[in-house]
Amino acid sequence: MINTILPILREASDAILEIYSDEDRFQTEVKPDHSPLTAADRRSNEIIIQRLNELYPGIPVISEESKQIAYAMRSGYEKYFLVDPLDGTKEFIKRNGEFTINIAYMEGYHPVGGFVFVPVTGLAYMAVKQEGAFRINGEGEISELRSKPFHLMDKGISVVASRSHRDPLTENIIASLNQPEIVSVGSSLKFLLIADGVAHFYPRFAPTMEWDTAAAQCVLEEAGGSVIHAERLTPLLYNKPELLNSHFIAMGALLDPESLKDMIEGI
Repeated sequence: MINTILPILREASDAILEIYSDEDRFQTEVKPDHSPLTAADRRSNEIIIQRLNELYPGIPVISEESKQIAYAMRSGYEKYFLVDPLDGTKEFIKRNGEFTINIAYMEGYHPVGGFVFVPVTGLAYMAVKQEGAFRINGEGEISELRSKPFHLMDKGISVVASRSHRDPLTENIIASLNQPEIVSVGSSLKFLLIADGVAHFYPRFAPTMEWDTAAAQCVLEEAGGSVIHAERLTPLLYNKPELLNSHFIAMGALLDPESLKDMIEGI
């Protein structure tokens, strides 16, 4: 699947970058949920949906920018793709380069294939369940991804936080850590920093949707990390009646999970 999904990501990336290079073509709109939508979101979505339908006929696609499918129908999906054609639209509009393309291959409630592309760097981050996680550069060179082991109260752990969304609960967690170093970055890049061993911990108590996280969750899990429900401390699940994610925590290889439980109970 990596060999078939990567060309789709690159084609969508080329279309996004063509628009990114010309602000006059952004054509920004505001969706009903007050989030922005650009011509790049729409064009990327068109490419991905078309190519997935050509290559994987019969496998449904749930996408942020496509008409939403009623739960009565999608609840019966055993396999499907979950797509965010441009994750980090606000970062795209700010022109800071911190946006990605996310395609997840889902089985039941779990992502089993994660395919993330960073248009401005040309880097792909890809994983298939039980086969590991890898970074692929523009020359096709492949590097294995491994998240970093850590204890929660280690001094100076690197905590990833959203550049555009920061909430009081996240601030409380950050304040309870031992002199953490804060890294602010947009989109699913937050997960990728952890998968690549650059960061350790990402608490998220602000709203996200399933297509924001599924692909990068698979990459992080295959790199040895985890993404868990912030209250239940169980893996984040998908294809729920509402496509809004629960609060979650993404992290590298935590060596003392009991300390995380204590922290969550204390906030």
